Amino acid sequence: MTHRHHASRRCFLRLGSAGACGVALPLLGRPSHAAVSWAGARRLSLVHTHTRERVSLAYAVDGRYVPESLGRLDRFLRDHYTGDVGRIDPQLFDLLHRVQQILGRGDDAAFEIISGYRCPDTNDRLRRSGGGGVARHSLHMEGRALDIRLPGLALDELRDAATSLRVGGVGFYARERFVHVDTGRVRTW
Repeated sequence: MTHRHHASRRCFLRLGSAGACGVALPLLGRPSHAAVSWAGARRLSLVHTHTRERVSLAYAVDGRYVPESLGRLDRFLRDHYTGDVGRIDPQLFDLLHRVQQILGRGDDAAFEIISGYRCPDTNDRLRRSGGGGVARHSLHMEGRALDIRLPGLALDELRDAATSLRVGGVGFYARERFVHVDTGRVRTW
């Protein structure tokens, strides 16, 4: 058996045990910063590949989102072309946090962010440039999508972990070296 096969099996076993323990991603309303069912602090570490900025913080504590942390994450995930700041859906942070748990990664494992919020002008320009993968009505413009990778982890394992949650969309871009995650309807490509 290859190391890659073992890692996928470990991911599968962790997912199964998480389900057996009743751990689930809460389905929160987008506009709300209301209480969620997770106790303790939920932390994320992120590195932006374009701006080289880093952030590591608790975005939720004792079942409540931390407004100051969400504001910092909104700014961090701004349109790196224009500097425009959009409101990012906190469910994306919950999704990333759950992916870390499934993969057995600690809160210190920093996700690399390739793209977060995109203003409509940036989205149109990227779509017209023919780079591929840029939808006319991209959820990036609503703050509901991120393009990510996790250093030291094969992209297909990251994709599989995100897909296993069955929350939103998961796109696999092997050539561009990232996985797209969003809080839209459940789908894969």
